Amino acid sequence: MTFQEQILQGIPAVLPQPKAYEPQINHAPKRKEILTEEEKKLALRNALRYFEPQHHATLIPEFKAELETYGRIYMYRFRPDYRMYARPISEYPGKCEQAKAIMLMIQNNLDYAVAQHPHELITYGGNGAVFQNWAQYLLTMKYLAEMTEEQTLVMYSGHPMGLFPSHPDAPRVVVTNGMVIPNYSKPDDWEKMNALGVSQYGQMTAGSYMYIGPQGIVHGTTITVLNGFRKIKKSPKGGLFVTSGLGGMSGAQPKAGNIAGCVTVCAEVNPKITHIRHSQGWINEIIENIDELVPRVKKALAAQEVVSIAYLGNIVDVWERFDQENLHIDLGSDQTSLHNPWAGGYYPIGYTFEESNELMANQPEKFKEEVQKTLRRHAAAINKHTVKGTYFFDYGNAFLLESSRAGADVMNDHPTLGREFKYPSYVQDIMGPMCFDYGFGPFRWVCASGDPKDLAKTDQIACEVLEEMMKTAPEEIQQQMADNIQWIKGAQENKLVVGSQARILYADAEGRIKIAEAFNQAIARGEIGYVILGRDHHDVSGTDSPYRETSNIYDGSRFTADMAIHNVIGDSFRGATWVSIHNGGGVGWGEVINGGFGMVLDGSKAASRRLESMLFWDVNNGISRRSWARNEGAVFAIKRAMETQPLLKVTIPNVVDDGLLDF
Repeated sequence: MTFQEQILQGIPAVLPQPKAYEPQINHAPKRKEILTEEEKKLALRNALRYFEPQHHATLIPEFKAELETYGRIYMYRFRPDYRMYARPISEYPGKCEQAKAIMLMIQNNLDYAVAQHPHELITYGGNGAVFQNWAQYLLTMKYLAEMTEEQTLVMYSGHPMGLFPSHPDAPRVVVTNGMVIPNYSKPDDWEKMNALGVSQYGQMTAGSYMYIGPQGIVHGTTITVLNGFRKIKKSPKGGLFVTSGLGGMSGAQPKAGNIAGCVTVCAEVNPKITHIRHSQGWINEIIENIDELVPRVKKALAAQEVVSIAYLGNIVDVWERFDQENLHIDLGSDQTSLHNPWAGGYYPIGYTFEESNELMANQPEKFKEEVQKTLRRHAAAINKHTVKGTYFFDYGNAFLLESSRAGADVMNDHPTLGREFKYPSYVQDIMGPMCFDYGFGPFRWVCASGDPKDLAKTDQIACEVLEEMMKTAPEEIQQQMADNIQWIKGAQENKLVVGSQARILYADAEGRIKIAEAFNQAIARGEIGYVILGRDHHDVSGTDSPYRETSNIYDGSRFTADMAIHNVIGDSFRGATWVSIHNGGGVGWGEVINGGFGMVLDGSKAASRRLESMLFWDVNNGISRRSWARNEGAVFAIKRAMETQPLLKVTIPNVVDDGLLDF
């Protein structure tokens, strides 16, 4: 069968042969035993809903074995034989170009070069899933291939509920992930519902089909590291950045350090992912012995090298040994998947990678105890460095939150509103006041043709737009503009593409609209093929996350999620091609609500109308909320937006003289 025929068949009527487990693939760790015997039967009933009754007797023992061996039913037998990657849009079967674009994005999320655990349909973060099982993938792709512009596909946590009558201006797909009733949103509740096959953790851009490989976070991390060094008033040249994690998102850190121009040491316990990142060129060197690491770092600092070094081992060893050697760390952070601490997101010291996985699966309480012990030791080592002048920031991965829950010494002795911890979230000190408050956030696009020449042309278009805008940009946003012009000019030489022909930069609403319109006009002229717009949910208004995206909101509203919900509702009727809303993402299930979108540009007047309407709202919704929280940069930005759009009228806060409150 051809690729197109396989897509159109959906779930095959004749069972394919079982697939052999491929040990060379980076697989998800075994999930802990959480279902009762009756619940295991329910999980099997739920999985078998996708198949005709005549296949049940064959599939029951197979699915039962998967549940017992891996803690989930992945349906490996139904994994497609064709190669998984983002094909040119013309190669997908279908009646609707928008649907074909979504198929392209789904396959990109599952590309072996992109996905963290491709056979388990997990894109990044240890548990950020596109689907729960392969039957859902097959059925979703079939529905998309059949869809017309008069239909909308409804997705419930990876499950394609079905195609519903709709209209051309409606989203083609509406996605929800993990939208669990709040009182049932604890870690074990999620584990149980995921094991039952009724809910999934979509992370941010995994379950919403908008991941573009590590490039997305390379850019954000580059901006963060550059501004981190600016904050301590030091050049990155000859500076040292120490962090940990080389998985789906965290793997971008060493590349970002290189682009920023410093020495980067990034620890990782998983040998497989470490060597993958090295083979991809995201890391310059791998060192497995701490005795070799110390002199290598000293040499690099003395020579002011720009180099990234992966330490294959536990990050705690690095912090403790660098303290003993009095080796000064300028910037420090952590980007392990601590939103998922008990299922492979963070590993305890004193155990090998294999021993840790064994402990995690068979002695989960002991594993939790060892992780918390390690977090206390990790934080204690960081504290010794910060006394010496290290600037440490939480990178939004719940490091400080989980450390505090473990009893580590990370709490602020003199807490102010919103500053519970000794150390700031990077959003509180860097990205929030310097970028998000002014409307600058991750604007990304994918060239649907798959042609690198189209990507080069879009880079050129975006750069020209930004350079023209910078001529008249206010002083308050000149630095953001300059950083992104520098980024886009170096994008090709830094070889940032992994998977689809994609790009990201930080832009405000004006920049996003002007760049998108320039793309649409180039498509209309036949200069480039279709372009798919999107963004990370880690943005100005897509996400309500009190310990990350909205951690610099100090009016007491950071635990509310009105902004993210309004963002998705507004995007859906202003022209998005697909929208998504998730419980969980980046910092953990139950800790955040985040929304995203995708939009296909086809060169039409309708696309111009949609992009202007939707992108304006997508950004200014968040600026309005940040302005109402009395964030100075956001007040400036929303007043500027009102000057350019007479139909925009936003309530501006009045500021109280603090002296009047001294009573």
